[in-house]
Amino acid sequence: MIELSELTKYYGDLCALDHINLTIEKGRILGLLGPNGAGKTTALRIITGYLTPTSGSVTAKGLSIETDSLEIKAMIGYLPEEAPLYRDMLVYDYLHYVADIRGLEQERKETRIRELAGICGLTEVMHRSINELSKGFKQRVGLAHAMMNDPEILVLDEPTSGLDPNQIADIRNIIKRIGLEKTVILSTHILSEVEASCDRVVIINRGRIVADGSTEELRKSSESEYTLNVSLKGAGDEEVEKLFSPIEGVAEVQRLGAENGSRSFKLLCRTPEDIRETIYRTIKQQEWTLLEFRQESKSLERIFRELTKESE
Repeated sequence: MIELSELTKYYGDLCALDHINLTIEKGRILGLLGPNGAGKTTALRIITGYLTPTSGSVTAKGLSIETDSLEIKAMIGYLPEEAPLYRDMLVYDYLHYVADIRGLEQERKETRIRELAGICGLTEVMHRSINELSKGFKQRVGLAHAMMNDPEILVLDEPTSGLDPNQIADIRNIIKRIGLEKTVILSTHILSEVEASCDRVVIINRGRIVADGSTEELRKSSESEYTLNVSLKGAGDEEVEKLFSPIEGVAEVQRLGAENGSRSFKLLCRTPEDIRETIYRTIKQQEWTLLEFRQESKSLERIFRELTKESE
């Protein structure tokens, strides 16, 4: 539905986007993940027609942002990080104002405002001043603004920035409901948002795509490095290290401490092979009691840090 081809953007000598190639399918929630300054907001502003790329192209449903910008803008709803609201207006009056700008007919206008009030959880604050609302409710009003013309594509830039945990959960649920019907692109640097909301993750660092896939696919791509947590009774630290360290694939044996007569260890494994059977057989040959044996794949946070650590 949306295709970015060799998309590049310079601000003077600074390269914000470096030959980005990306296809976004219809009806997906795509998370654009990256550290601050990675190029996420620049990419979104180009997709929405707010910025012009230095080179490359953006197309949506076969239309070019360069020659068909008005048609593309008509199919996009955009919520920037700071919702652009007239804060001295009542929520109801503001949404009426937005509906007028969008050219909704009078009959459709009232129906659409009621629909958005329900979707975005605004019914109880429709006759309050926007200035009196919490940031979470302001974001909901901004989301209703972005959705007023029932866009096919919804672009959200850091939609939960500055919100408390309850507000984040509310906005997340709204996004997931919207994603059942529309194509949603959201940028964030919060890993939990991506895991909770997105079907697909694109990680950007220094203007380049460094990873692309679902969270599960990203983890599988790093399956050659994982950890095994082992808790043993009757084993000594040095004895465990001496037996486990020579096993092929075990890169390091870390002591985690002792409790109630048992000792815990973390085995850092660097191998695409599953060496749990070898570890178990080694334990079985000893006079030890196995209390815990658990594998942990590399976390999304660790993958993210490794892919973006050059920017730190």
